[in-house]
Amino acid sequence: MNASPDTEPSAWRRHYTLLILLFVYAMSMIDRQIMAVLIEPVKKEFGVSDTAMGLLTGLAFALFYSVMAVPFARYADRTNRRNLVGWCCVAWSGATALCGLAMGYWQLAAARVAVAIGEAGGTAPSVSMIADSYPREQRSRAMSIFMLGPHLGMLFGLGLGAWIAQQYGWRAAFLTMAVPGVIAGLLLRYTAFEPPRGLHEAVSTKVGAVQESFSVMLKDLRASPTFVSILVAGSFLGFAGYAIGIWSTTFLVRSHGLSLRDAGTLMGLAGGTAAIIGALLSGWLTDRLARHDSRWQLGVPALGTLLAVPFGLMFYMAPAGINWNVAGIQVPHAMPIYLCFSVLSVWWAAPAYAALTNIVRPDRRATAMALYNLVLTTIGGGLGPLSVGMLSDALTPRFGVEALRWSLVAMILIYLLAVLTYLLALKPYAKALSEVPSKA
Repeated sequence: MNASPDTEPSAWRRHYTLLILLFVYAMSMIDRQIMAVLIEPVKKEFGVSDTAMGLLTGLAFALFYSVMAVPFARYADRTNRRNLVGWCCVAWSGATALCGLAMGYWQLAAARVAVAIGEAGGTAPSVSMIADSYPREQRSRAMSIFMLGPHLGMLFGLGLGAWIAQQYGWRAAFLTMAVPGVIAGLLLRYTAFEPPRGLHEAVSTKVGAVQESFSVMLKDLRASPTFVSILVAGSFLGFAGYAIGIWSTTFLVRSHGLSLRDAGTLMGLAGGTAAIIGALLSGWLTDRLARHDSRWQLGVPALGTLLAVPFGLMFYMAPAGINWNVAGIQVPHAMPIYLCFSVLSVWWAAPAYAALTNIVRPDRRATAMALYNLVLTTIGGGLGPLSVGMLSDALTPRFGVEALRWSLVAMILIYLLAVLTYLLALKPYAKALSEVPSKA
């Protein structure tokens, strides 16, 4: 289903396509984050170090994902985004199944690279589609729904993945999680619609229109203080956030003595649910406050990140050995603190993506989002988990099993740098937004 160039799509078509894009994004995050609950069994079977696992879960994946995202996005700015995302989803889900068939560390690494290349064609074109489906005053809420993908991935991927791994082995977890991804990709390709490009801006851009050179666009983006500030803040948050997301399950196993099943269930069900609440709250709050002052578009991410810091420090420094038994699951007394951290630490994502779509031209959006993800994923997804693994290995002679705890504490402190960057971007964002024409 393709909308005509100047036709406003019906509400149900917009909302349906948004939900399918959410399904696809959730599957990409499940396929990406499932390694978080499989670190220990994979490490034991292949006999590798924390640094090797950090490389596998972080840099190796992020490097191919972020680099390939740019040509995919450039192609998406010229063609049908729905078809591209749909077929990429089918491809990365097939590669996820290959992970379960790997017979050694390097075979698994190669399969993870294939997953990364497939996922490179997903997020940026999806964000571009959503921006063209909803007017500016509704984008933060629409983005917050789309940004539920990572949290739904945690909710189902970590919890279900940990259970499957404990019951049937880590290979079965990969094979099982590949199936719904194929279904999601086919649903998007054959039942969703491609929104008109630039529908809510003063000038629409038709698919196939002659575009400027990549160097011209890159020069303009680099010259934008708002784009650069949001990029830098996202890099800090991605660096810390990816590391925390990948290693927190292992932290509960090592420092609190939980089983892999219990740790995965807590991080997935409890942490994922709290993050869903936080994501929806941030989108609603941003759209509401930004009506009165556009600076709240970045003020909400700054506020949420600042409030998250003390909760994160309290959780990772909380003593071990004090647990509740809830339905047969060992729950550390510090988990309510982690739930508060999870609610607040996700306030930045949806408003930041919406802010970028508000100041970037429709025919540049997918590529601009890919460049944003390139830096965020390379620095965040690539170096974050790897840095924690290396720091944990370095601190082990002194702290033993608690080395991972102090490595994660260091990640929390990086959030403060993101807060400062967002605050410095408030005035430039308001100025940039005032210069962008939009339809009434």
